[in-house]
Amino acid sequence: MSANAEIKTVAPAAARSQTRLSSDVHAGPVTSILWLMCLAHFLHDTLQALLSSVYPILKDAYHLDFTQIGMIALCFQITASLLQPLVGWYTDKRPMPWSLPCGMLATTLGLYLLATATTYPALLFAAAMVGTGSSIFHPEGSRVVRMAAGGRLGTAQSIFQVGGNFGQASGPLSAAFIIVPLGQKGILWFAGVALATFALLAWVGRWYSENIATAAKRARRAAGAAGSSLPGDKVALAIGLLLLLMFSKSVYTASLNTFYVFFLMEKFHLSLENSQYCLFFYMASVAAGVYFGGPIGDHFGRKSILWFSILGALPFTLMLPFANLPWSIALTIVIGFIMSSSLSQIVVYAMELAPARTGMLSGLFLGLAFGFSGIAAAALGRVADAWSVETVYQICAIMPALGLLVWFLPDVGPRRS
Repeated sequence: MSANAEIKTVAPAAARSQTRLSSDVHAGPVTSILWLMCLAHFLHDTLQALLSSVYPILKDAYHLDFTQIGMIALCFQITASLLQPLVGWYTDKRPMPWSLPCGMLATTLGLYLLATATTYPALLFAAAMVGTGSSIFHPEGSRVVRMAAGGRLGTAQSIFQVGGNFGQASGPLSAAFIIVPLGQKGILWFAGVALATFALLAWVGRWYSENIATAAKRARRAAGAAGSSLPGDKVALAIGLLLLLMFSKSVYTASLNTFYVFFLMEKFHLSLENSQYCLFFYMASVAAGVYFGGPIGDHFGRKSILWFSILGALPFTLMLPFANLPWSIALTIVIGFIMSSSLSQIVVYAMELAPARTGMLSGLFLGLAFGFSGIAAAALGRVADAWSVETVYQICAIMPALGLLVWFLPDVGPRRS
């Protein structure tokens, strides 16, 4: 056998042994990593959802008004909003695999402070720390998911996002079963979840560090291809339009995430526990919409799912303020499913416009979603104090009409087959 033949025989075996689980991220999705990141997102956002779930408890314990509740939400969401794009921008240039477990430590510290706080300023600081953990986790998490996607970007992002949405949905159940009976200090019972999430993210961080070089080469090739397909001004215009669409979704989402429990208690006189169950059903519908929206967008194209997700919700948001209790529950489930179906698609759409800026764009869109929600929560809190919670939904009902902006977006990604 010649030397060349020996090299041809040995090289594939060496390549196989070198890649193992990390393998060649070109070949196809690394499903184990995608589902591990889904689980990590679930655990992470379960912990973060505890904050919004305890708003009624904090309101009674500290005699807060709706404006002060909105300010707590603002402190949480504005730290995530401001830091996420900065973290993403920095890690696009200098990837930091171990930032994932470090972000989890910030979230854990924030929850500990939330459980032990005795003053309103301490609550604000605790909320800001929880937001800081979110700002570190989400950009780097999106980068890992894109590395493991194997070309199925929408599906991979949906798997990642649905974990977070189910985590957010579990927050009300956690509040109903654990925190409502135990009070504010019941948050300390979730220390074990925080430790498990830290260990999981440390393991994923090792896989991430082994694939940084390959991912960087792919990003440079994708950036070259994207740069030749659309001029810079059109890319900037498309990203601006996507931000407006994210704004419309975030404002309406803030009205439900922050004030839906109060809406049910005020208008229909539901108990806190039963209102938390209704919030769980809404958040579960959001998770379902995120999960199914990714594969649909991969098959039919990004614009198709954007049309459906934003304009499709408009008739139901207009009906909600005037519905009775059963219809209110049903409408919020439908609204949650429809509006969330494009969440992953907006992020993937932006990444396809500028593939070399994965971390920054993920941080920008997910971070600004938090920021928009925080500002909206504070403003809508003032509306609820001045008029009523029901008025909040009457004002927000028109927000999905901004979905008409989809008309001006260019086509990217897969098209209808």
